[in-house]
Formats: sequence, structure tokens, C-alpha cells
Amino acid sequence: MDTLKYIIKRLLMALFILLGVSVIIFALSRMMPNDFIDQKYASQVNSGTMKQSDIDRIKKIYGLYMPDAFLSVQMQGESEFSGKKFTKDTKTDTYERVQDNVISLAQWYDGTYDYKSYRIVLETEKTQVDNLDVYTPTAYTLYKVTARGDLNFEDNEDGGTENNENSVVTIEDKLEKLEGGTWEISESGAVTLITSEGASTPVRMIYRAANFGDKAGAVLSSYFGWLGNLLKGDLGMSFQFQKPVGDVIVENMGISFGISFVATILQFLIAIPLGVKAATKQYGVIDYTVTIFTMIGISLPTFFLGYLFIYLFSVQLGWFPINGISSSLPIGTPDIVVFGDMLWHLVLPMLVLVILSIGSLMRYTRTNTLEVLNADYIRTARAKGLSERSVIYKHAFRNTMIPIVTLMAGILPSLFGGAMITETVFAIPGIGQCAYKAMLAADVPFIMGYNMFMAIMTVLGTLLSDLMYAIVDPRVKIGK
Repeated sequence: MDTLKYIIKRLLMALFILLGVSVIIFALSRMMPNDFIDQKYASQVNSGTMKQSDIDRIKKIYGLYMPDAFLSVQMQGESEFSGKKFTKDTKTDTYERVQDNVISLAQWYDGTYDYKSYRIVLETEKTQVDNLDVYTPTAYTLYKVTARGDLNFEDNEDGGTENNENSVVTIEDKLEKLEGGTWEISESGAVTLITSEGASTPVRMIYRAANFGDKAGAVLSSYFGWLGNLLKGDLGMSFQFQKPVGDVIVENMGISFGISFVATILQFLIAIPLGVKAATKQYGVIDYTVTIFTMIGISLPTFFLGYLFIYLFSVQLGWFPINGISSSLPIGTPDIVVFGDMLWHLVLPMLVLVILSIGSLMRYTRTNTLEVLNADYIRTARAKGLSERSVIYKHAFRNTMIPIVTLMAGILPSLFGGAMITETVFAIPGIGQCAYKAMLAADVPFIMGYNMFMAIMTVLGTLLSDLMYAIVDPRVKIGK
């Protein structure tokens, strides 16, 4: 019962920790350059297949929205919407271009303006005059938005959308047309809406730059929107992979887990015995040899060792494939051959992970073993005439493992989180490489989902580590 109460208490504490972690991660991710969407759909905007308002709407859905300036349509006269502001996002540099006569008012006013569940769309027609684009006001339409749409991606030729730079995103809202007609701009710049029945409605165009409150409100709205979806089990949509974040994690986690699991087993099988042996042969040949390998494992950067192994074993000797997880095998190849080919591809990545991870574990084991070997009960065991092997592996080893149990807290996230640098160096399609690509693209939805996944694994790993203390050391009582 005490153990159960302890677990429940730790899980409740973990909820507050995870909430704080989510705030920190969201704040840091929002500070990253996030012009990926602007760059990705710049050609569609220039060609006219998408508008800047579509880009802003996509950013809102992804939680990347940051207002720069606003342009509002305020109806006047006897309209039922008189005094209401229909607003769209714009840019301060666009306003400056209007002031410098680089673009026309019609070109700037063109677009979609929203007010609650209503929408006004001002349309223009582009013509060429003396090789210059001229925008002429044409139609306006007033809608009632009956339902907000979501993102729709145009499929590739392969049937998917991932990494398709030419894909077009559409947002299909359900609209009910209330009225329509034409609009015009006078020489003084005044705008007038003219219904199909001939009624005229003067319009006031209002420009306003976004202030601190607008920007802070956008960030808070994005965060609480993400948090609300998280509580529903929705991690959001990755714009880098154009798939739900949860699906990307599940699809790419398997290969990362397999590599990390094997590497972790080898790490413990190699590092712990060597650490114990180095402690029992202190200042001997084995101790100095282990210390040298420990320093190598701790000091070498992952990318350096990875590229060194690729150059030596793949390029020069040709023993292993350079990257990837499979070769171009003919159709119908037996599964055992395919599996063996994949294992052969993964030898170097796992070797890099093992070499770089056993250093610190060997050093940790050696230090703990030396401390235990100097304890009074070890001297007592030796005084009773027990063999050195019995003293070390029956009395000292178990107590040596007690501090090492703290490492269990980091095992779980390392198993499921992937090895970002190693997977990138060896071009392994795992969750670590996905996280690296998402980081470069400032894919906030994926970064948030991935880091929260890692935070949950860390919390569970810490809880597992605490429970393991009670198993390794009977003196520890959970809940006391």
C-alpha cells in the first residue's frame, strides 16, 4: 500500500513538472527562426495559388502565429455591420511599400477579413500594363462562416505528402453567402462596397501595427491551444513531415529503440565488468587501460567518431555500408537475408553508441567499487577467510550497483528518444534524425510533441529508478 501511495504521489508531482517543462520548451521553440512555412509556400503565394492570409491561417493552426500588423474593414452607413471591424493580418513592410507607391492600395486591400463568424473577401484582377502588374478592384463577398476547416494537403505522385515542396495546402471553411457585389477605390483612397442591388456602403480602412499585447496574446493562445489538444491526446500536425506528430513518433521510434536497446545491453555487459576489474586491479595495467578507453569514450564527439568509422571501415576497407539501414535487394529476397542486411548496416552505429557510452559507466562503476571495497564490512568478510572472488561479487558488487541504479532514470528516454547525432551521421531513419530535421525547420508542433514525449519517458525512468532502489537495497523502504 505504501508503494502504491508513493507511485501515485510521484505521478501527481510529475504532472506539475511536465507542465513547467512544456512552458519552457514552448518558449524556447517559439524563439527559433520559424520562417519555414513562409519559405515553403513562397512560390505558391507568388503564383497566386495561395494568399498571405492562407499562410497566416496555417501558422495559427500550427501554433506559429505572430502578428505584425492589422488591416481592418469597418463598414459605415446603415449596414447591419456598421461599426464592426473585419480584420486581416498584414505586414509593416507592406504598409511602407504602399506609402512609397511600390504597390497599390487595391493590391494591399485584396484578401480575407474576419469578424467573429463573419467574413468579407475583397478580390482584385491582375492585368499587365507596360509590363507592370496592375491590380483592379472587382468583387466583394460577405459570408457567414458556419464551420472552420482544417489543413488539406495535395497528394504526391507517390500518394503521400511528406517533404513535397510543391504540395498546395488548402483550408476549406464552410461558408454561407450573405451578400455580394463590387467594390471600388476613389482617387482619395476611399473604399465603397456596392451590392448587386446597387446599394452603396462606405468603408473605412484602418491600419494598425501589432503591439506587445497582441504578440503576447498570440503566444499564450498558441500555447493553451496546444495544451488543450495535448489533453485530448492530440500532439498536433508536423508541417515538416505533414503528418500528425504522434504518427511520426510511432513510425520512426522502432528502429531507434532497436539500436538503443542493443547498445544499452552491450554497454552494461562491457562497462560494469571492466569497471569492477579496474577497481580490483587499481593502478595496474588493466586499470590504466580502462582509464584510457574511458577518457576516449568521454572526450570524442559523436560526429567525429562516426565519420571516422565511416571513412575507415566503409570507404577504405569496404567492410560495412556507408549509411542507411538496407541495401538494394531484389524482390523476393528471404526475410532472414533482409534482416541480416539490416543488422550489417547497423553494426557501425551501434559500435559508436557503445564506445561513447561505456566510458562514463566504466568510470562510475570503478569509483563506486573502490568506495565499497574500503568499507568495514568488506574488511570483515576478508578477515573471515572468504575468497577474493566471493568478497567482490557476493558482498561488494550488489552495493556497488546501488548508485548505478540512478542511471536507470536516463535509460528509458535514451531507448525511445533515439540518438540524434548518430542517426544523422549514418542516415538512419529513426526518431532522432526526425527530431534533427524538425529542429532545423523550427517545426514547433513536432519539437513540442517530441520533447514532451521525452519528458514523460524521463519522469517514468526516474520513478522506475526509485523503485529499483528498493529491489537492490532492502534497507530502502518506499514511502518512508
